[in-house]
Amino acid sequence: MKKLIVLSVCSMVLLASCVSKKEYAALEARQQETQDLLNSATVKLNKCLSDAAAANARVETMKDQLADMRRSNEALIKNSQDMTELTTQGAKNIESTLESLKESNLKIARLQDALSRKDSVTLALVTSLKKEVGINDPDIEVNVEKGVVFISIADKLLFKSGSYNVTTRAKEVLGKVATVIKGKPNFEAMVESHTDNVSYSKPPLLDNWDLSVKRATSVVRVLEDLDVNPEKLIAAGRSSYVPLVPNDTAANRAKNRRTRIIVLPKIDEFYEMIEEEMKNLAEGN
Repeated sequence: MKKLIVLSVCSMVLLASCVSKKEYAALEARQQETQDLLNSATVKLNKCLSDAAAANARVETMKDQLADMRRSNEALIKNSQDMTELTTQGAKNIESTLESLKESNLKIARLQDALSRKDSVTLALVTSLKKEVGINDPDIEVNVEKGVVFISIADKLLFKSGSYNVTTRAKEVLGKVATVIKGKPNFEAMVESHTDNVSYSKPPLLDNWDLSVKRATSVVRVLEDLDVNPEKLIAAGRSSYVPLVPNDTAANRAKNRRTRIIVLPKIDEFYEMIEEEMKNLAEGN
């Protein structure tokens, strides 16, 4: 009962704050800050992906160099068979070539291992999410875009029309998502709410911006009630400005009304490992 009273007071405060222009401006500032955080994370992610692509290209170059060195080594060995005696300097050259081959193989193996471990993080996460959330549900999609995992939940599954109160069915699904997030302590989760372009105004909410932000906050609160660490959660409202399809039919508008839970793995350590290997390779060359 005490918890219910606290939640009621919080709701009243939230409703009152929506009427205040000052508080509304603060909400807009918080939304912009969240957007800036997302943009910063996206820029960092794109840089990491670019670095990974460069690393892959370097691996291919090293493979070619390794093949050339092996061919050279085979030629040296064949020539040595025709010689009755090797000079001391010639023997040292062959030994040096063999040692160089061993070092190159080791560097390539370490770099490939770092790349594989990075890819394994995303693959393991997707597999876990699909298993926990239930990918067979047509109203739930789990996919990966540029190394980031997205869980997209249809509007009709989460909320009733024009409402920001989470449905009972949605709480069941969010319970599974919460289990996955809690099982991955190094991950963060951004709840990103989208509306269609139909104008919305129902006090205390002013427009689609208010509705999308309030829906994102409602989902975050459910996850927090499910014991997800609030420090790992981000609430973001996108209004109607990022549609999947044109808002020209009822079906398309329904598709655009959605909530995405973006799971952001903290894999900086893996990218740092790749960068370190690239640095080592460059110094070795």
